Amino acid sequence: MTDVNLYGRVIIRANVEALTGLHIGGSGAGLEIGGLDKEVVRNPLTKRPYIPGSSLRGKMRSQTEKRLGLPQNNRIGQVTIHTCRKEAEYTANGGCPVCHVFGVPAEIGYSGPTRLVVRDVNLTDASASDLEKARTDLLYAELKTEVAIDRVTSAATPRTIERVPAGAVFGPAELVFSIYEAADFNRLKVVIEAMQLVEDDYLGGQGSRGSGKVRFKDIQVAARSRGDYSKLVEYKTFTSVQELAADFNALKGWLIKTVPVE
Repeated sequence: MTDVNLYGRVIIRANVEALTGLHIGGSGAGLEIGGLDKEVVRNPLTKRPYIPGSSLRGKMRSQTEKRLGLPQNNRIGQVTIHTCRKEAEYTANGGCPVCHVFGVPAEIGYSGPTRLVVRDVNLTDASASDLEKARTDLLYAELKTEVAIDRVTSAATPRTIERVPAGAVFGPAELVFSIYEAADFNRLKVVIEAMQLVEDDYLGGQGSRGSGKVRFKDIQVAARSRGDYSKLVEYKTFTSVQELAADFNALKGWLIKTVPVE
């Protein structure tokens, strides 16, 4: 078995702003709202909407798979993802970017450390206060009614979804990227590009009908090295993902010095 050495971690924190109404669905088990077809996921203690880390991470992965044209060959529940079936595929050409960064399922016959962890992202206190003052249709949310028209009978079927209004800010989102080998310095670019891909697509549901456009802002980058893991070394703060992406070569050079791979 190959030894696994954790040399350090890169921590990216950012606020996520909803530029259009955001719908990430909940189970509906705790809500009793007549006529509401789709409600947002909420913290059961505060009733505030939040962005599950699994939703953000899953979107980053799926968009990266599409950008790289990787085969969707592994069905997990209701979704199909790319997974390298053999260790030779996992390691070929410097290593599969998706499987190294986002990981492989436990049932695959080989293993390797997952680099990226994405935390749940809570609605900020400031946005919660603004939404309370705005007296939205529902607590921290708006109702959006859509009408589906049967193309044969012309019968109308209305449906109502719950969305967090445009302008709401969630944060800070926290993305933690682990460095296990020198190749991981280049793999960090996969994470940054995935953030750009999410911005250009959408987060949550109903994206093809206008919901879910988001942007990352106030992006802070820092790192910890295993030599003194208690010390968080700050790098820079960026206003946008595009600014962070443009700085990648300088960031990589800083990381090589800050998190030495021995």
